[in-house]
Amino acid sequence: MSRIAFLDTAFTTGRIVAFLSVSVLSGTILAGLVLPAALTVGAAASMSSTVLDENQPELRSAPLSQPSVVYAADGSELTRFYSENRTPVDIDEISQPMQNAIVAIEDERFYEHNGTDPQAIIRAAVNNLTSDTTQGGSTITHQYVSLILLNADYLEGREDLVMGGTTTLGDRLNEARLAVQLEQEMTKEEILAGYLNIVLLGRQNYGVEAAAQYYWGIPAAELNIQQSALLAGMVQSPNFYDPLTNPDAATDRRNVVLGTMLRNEYITQDEYEQAVASDLGLENVNPPASGCIAAQTAPYFCDYIERLILADDTFGDTEEERRALLERGGLRIHTTLEPDIQEEAERTLRTNVPVGDDSGAVGTIVTLENGTGNVLAMAQSTNYNPDGEDLSTGNTTVNYNMEQAWGESSGFPVGSTLKPFVAAAWVEGGGSMDDVVTSSENEYPYGEEWEAGCMPGGSVQLLGEEDEAWEVSNVIEALDGQDTTVDFGLYYSLNTATVATAYGMDLCRINEVTERMGIQRATSTSQGGRTVDFVETPSAVIGGTELSPMTLTEAYTAFTSDGQRCQHRVIEEITDVHGNEYSGQDIACEQVLDPDIAAQVNDTLINIAEDIPDTAPAFPMLGKTGTSHNGTNTWFAGGTEGITSTVHVGSWQGTGPAYRLADVTIGGRYYGGQLYGGTLAAPMWYQYTSNVAGDYPTGDFTEAEDSPFEDRRAWRYSFSQSEGTQITNDDA
Repeated sequence: MSRIAFLDTAFTTGRIVAFLSVSVLSGTILAGLVLPAALTVGAAASMSSTVLDENQPELRSAPLSQPSVVYAADGSELTRFYSENRTPVDIDEISQPMQNAIVAIEDERFYEHNGTDPQAIIRAAVNNLTSDTTQGGSTITHQYVSLILLNADYLEGREDLVMGGTTTLGDRLNEARLAVQLEQEMTKEEILAGYLNIVLLGRQNYGVEAAAQYYWGIPAAELNIQQSALLAGMVQSPNFYDPLTNPDAATDRRNVVLGTMLRNEYITQDEYEQAVASDLGLENVNPPASGCIAAQTAPYFCDYIERLILADDTFGDTEEERRALLERGGLRIHTTLEPDIQEEAERTLRTNVPVGDDSGAVGTIVTLENGTGNVLAMAQSTNYNPDGEDLSTGNTTVNYNMEQAWGESSGFPVGSTLKPFVAAAWVEGGGSMDDVVTSSENEYPYGEEWEAGCMPGGSVQLLGEEDEAWEVSNVIEALDGQDTTVDFGLYYSLNTATVATAYGMDLCRINEVTERMGIQRATSTSQGGRTVDFVETPSAVIGGTELSPMTLTEAYTAFTSDGQRCQHRVIEEITDVHGNEYSGQDIACEQVLDPDIAAQVNDTLINIAEDIPDTAPAFPMLGKTGTSHNGTNTWFAGGTEGITSTVHVGSWQGTGPAYRLADVTIGGRYYGGQLYGGTLAAPMWYQYTSNVAGDYPTGDFTEAEDSPFEDRRAWRYSFSQSEGTQITNDDA
């Protein structure tokens, strides 16, 4: 027989033979494993030697499952992802009654044995042969070894789990030998702490800290005698002794533990009687929901974070592996979200477009930091509810701020918010915002050639029924039939002016500008994307294209940031509890417009935004309204020197005429006639921006060297109808 640690440190050969004999008779070995009853004592001893020789043990430890935590930019916790609710703590963070209770009921000779306890095994064997009850003889150290191996097997995806029904004699002997070795390498306090951090204590609660927080909302350091006894009693059968579903059995088991604590002199008779007489005290259970439904704020932002991680092979080769890492790997995910700005976005939406509003309207707000693309806020007026998808009551997991690949939304028609990009292409091609275009023209015959230098022959035909024409109309009918400047047409959001601008230039230039500015349909895939093709569909220049609010916001950063567009960014960095670092999202900004071109378009956008209030704004701002063709979606996109935001209010039901937002009450306020971008979205954007932009730069925007306007803010948009009324841009 080879000399092994188990024999050297535990028993003499004679004692091994004796303990194996009892194990055969009782049907248990070490912790209840069966040896064939026909084996003689000598055969059993011989077999044990063979098994131990052939099964050299290895403690295949693996990191304990720990929750991944998502943090906001200020370090506050947004939510946790876990499959096992666990918060590891040191032994001095576990109350003495808890330590005493687990030792008393699971291994009362814990401080005396060296990893295995023959006395406990014999006691369990005799009990199991002579009574209807079943006892185990494994020590806390042995159980700890088993749980370590089980955890390792789980993480490795093994089916032959150590604690499973197929556990072999060799497994149990090796576990016992490992228990002895572990006692040589760790102190009793370290073993006890490890065990109390890994053991299941009901539901998904692993370890005493998670259980204490779950059942009583206190740390493990504050567990009293009766609470400790309840948790210790659950170890034997966490499901059966669940105090929430089986309180009577849990109470009886708790009292058994209290009896062992009394017998082992961990508590006095008075303490025992008081504890036995106490109730379970489970009036305020604190079940910590996992994932984005449990997010303290910004659940749709959280959902986007989750989708990013599950799609990134940095975190595993398969989605299953990535999910396991997210729920078990203890990631620390630091994000860009600013809670104060998020709170203001959510407040703005609650006030103006409540969740489940009878109008069928849904509101969204997304805010980016200029120069970084950091997503500061992402909000929408719905409830994040994976289990109760019902938009009529405002419940959905669809993220309306994101494109389909990342939020399952197909986007919304953006209306006139696209017009500034046409103006930018005009100026980039050598035009001026002060140029007069033939906005008096409101019919464009189908089959007519439009300039498109990137196409064969240098032009494309406007597609449609022969002998018919594309008819273009304006909301402000008083301006029909008038030629205007590009600036004037953009300010009043004249469709005829924008179409005339596009008709008077190379359509391919519009494609080039919008591609650089990241304009792509919300239904684009993450692999490639489908840009908006103005050559194929010239009518898209007046906004019939469905984009996500995020895409539009990114594009508008080019206007608020001197022509520099920044891709949005939500993850600053990711680490894990072991100090490993994973790549976050780098800042990705690109100069997509010449600063002077952006500044010339801004000559108009500044006046649109700063004319929203009746009084002068607190700081410089710019932006543009938008209303979809059928009036189902309204917008305002724009920003300040420091941030860029988009506010969207639209119907979740569809984009057809039946879902038009007109003569409607939203948030308790009645809106007569058609709802336009200037009616609700613009005032919401202005108030929200006024409240949050002050924490970021609020200086004036760069002025264009080639601007045709001596004073960009000087009023130049006056005109009179026959009745003499003044027209505003609220109808745009």
